[in-house]
Parts: sequence; structure tokens; C-alpha cells
Amino acid sequence: VQLVESGGGLVQPGGSLRLSCAASGFTFSMYDMRWYRQAQAKARELVADISTTGGSTNYADPVKGRFTISRDNTRNTVYLQMNDLKPEDTAVYRCYAVHLSWGQGTQVTVSS
Repeated sequence: VQLVESGGGLVQPGGSLRLSCAASGFTFSMYDMRWYRQAQAKARELVADISTTGGSTNYADPVKGRFTISRDNTRNTVYLQMNDLKPEDTAVYRCYAVHLSWGQGTQVTVSS
């Protein structure tokens, strides 16, 4: 079982990034997926989740209207489109296959 995130980096406030999480070693389409983030010296925070088919999504209040979670079950990948980024979005973002496995994370830094 493996989850590998990519797409993080340094972006200016107001900018956008798209994170990807590529899954392997399990039947991706059978698992709900989540994105979490953890900023330095802060608790881990659930950012967004998506059902197996992508028909249901939920977002944390701080990211509603700015972030979009999606998945492509043909590519075994879950995405997090992040728009209008703010300095407080700076964190390590990790994907999670619910009750199965975590990715290692990708750093997102929002700074001018």
C-alpha cells in the first residue's frame, strides 16, 4: 500500500496549487479519501474528504469556497485544488485512505 503526494511548493498569497496523491497497492475506488494538514506547532487538521465515487465531499470551514477535492478512480489519484491561498494555509499536507494508510506529505508554503 502506498500513497505519494506531489504538487506542493512555495506560492504567493492569492496563488493556487494543485496537490495530487497517487495510490497503489490497494483497490483505490473502494476507499474514502481525505486530505489533512499540519502546520508547525499545531494539531493536525482535516481539510477535505471525498467518498468512493466522488459524489460526496466535505470541507473544513477555513477552506470552504477556496479548495476543491476530487478523485480519478481510473488513475488511482485524489486531488486537492487550492485557490486564493493564504499564509495560514502553510502546512504539510497529507492524504489518507480512510482506515488504511497515510501518505508522507507535501509541504505547502504561502508567503510573499
